Amino acid sequence: IPAAMRYYDEFKRQGGPPTAVPGLRPPNRTDDGEGSSCGGVSRRLKVATIFTYSANEDDVEDGFLDSGGDPSQLPQQSRDFLEGAIADYNEAFGTNFDTSGERFQNYYRDLSQRVKTRQIDVLIVVNMFLTGFDATTLNTLWVDKNLRMHGLIQAFSRTNRILDSVKRFGNIVCFRDLQEATDEAIALFGDKGAKGVVLIRTFDEYMNGYVDDKGRYVKGYKDLVAELIALFPLGTPIVGEKAEKDFISLWGGLLRMRNILSAFDEFEGRDLLAVRDQQDYQSIYLDMYGKYRSHEKIERESITDDIVFEMELVRQVDVNIDYILMLVEKYRRENCEDKELKGAIDKAIGSSLELRSKRELIEAFIAEVNADGNIADQWMAFVRERKRRDLAELIERENLKPDEAVKFFEGSLRDGVLKTTGTDIDQILPPLSRFGTVRQVAKDRIIAALQILFDRYKGIGD
Repeated sequence: IPAAMRYYDEFKRQGGPPTAVPGLRPPNRTDDGEGSSCGGVSRRLKVATIFTYSANEDDVEDGFLDSGGDPSQLPQQSRDFLEGAIADYNEAFGTNFDTSGERFQNYYRDLSQRVKTRQIDVLIVVNMFLTGFDATTLNTLWVDKNLRMHGLIQAFSRTNRILDSVKRFGNIVCFRDLQEATDEAIALFGDKGAKGVVLIRTFDEYMNGYVDDKGRYVKGYKDLVAELIALFPLGTPIVGEKAEKDFISLWGGLLRMRNILSAFDEFEGRDLLAVRDQQDYQSIYLDMYGKYRSHEKIERESITDDIVFEMELVRQVDVNIDYILMLVEKYRRENCEDKELKGAIDKAIGSSLELRSKRELIEAFIAEVNADGNIADQWMAFVRERKRRDLAELIERENLKPDEAVKFFEGSLRDGVLKTTGTDIDQILPPLSRFGTVRQVAKDRIIAALQILFDRYKGIGD
């Protein structure tokens, strides 16, 4: 408990309010755009803590007790500290918990739910949340405790729930040497080959390649990059269906390998592909995705039996509008004459699944941006006016019901989904004959136009 208190205090000291502690920029990102292609700006981590009274902790065989405990039995100093941490939590989330009886149990339940829904970034615990708590979004466990046997397996398993193709494993960071304890626990609860299943391989193996348990050579990141450059050099068209499928498969393999390597600190600054080359290859990949995809959209999209697009991994490294606006701000400071910076903006947009549909909008903004004034404010005003104008033009062109159409479109943007079935879409349509195909043809055309506008304005503006 004293260690947990020190950790919490340090987070609080560094960042002011404890639920808003400074975070880090996405890995490998610098202000000039070099590094990984994930966008975004610095943000502040949300941190919480919870612990209770537990007697004779060191006598517990597995290294921790169960989640039960009574905070009223804590030493006064520890209980006062926990009261303060819960007060911070109450202030951040508008709740009213404390360390007394049922209110503490409600704090436990509320905290558990906020961890699962990603409202809490870092949770500092002592002997709690280590068994019976499942949150697939948890990706990292920091351990400053001598875990053993069943307790070690249980604790490590908190992070090891597969979520999607991005999160295929959990990340364990140990501040104590638990290698021997880990090996013993895996051997006890598994078989002799369990270690190779439970633990991922080393950074060097993923980087340089390795021979698996069946004697087969598995290509490392270096092999994949070398193959990519040799078979598909930038500037050379990829011609033919076989070549396209080979590229799709190879780039998908690279995305999967980079996703694994990104969990290792050693990978930072050691990527073999320059950011702009990554963006160029990603643009080609997205061009092919647009070419091959059907109207049915799923996360890991299998277009045909032998083509799989790793769209979750593409989204994982997507740039966002904040990053583009940062580049636009730099471009404006150079009096809109820096062709290299303009090229960086174009490449970033082209490599982004989300921003491709907004290219025309962003380019129009760059052409109109004022030399003075706040970029973000100008962008918001520009988006509001363009959205109003574009929707008004569609309403007039298709003779839609104005009030209903505006309400439907704004509601779709708010909910993040364009509902093309049901009565809501029918209520915005003009009077059309229900006989023949006229109505359905018109409805399909209107839905297609709405989808274009929805993709253009989704996730931006207010």
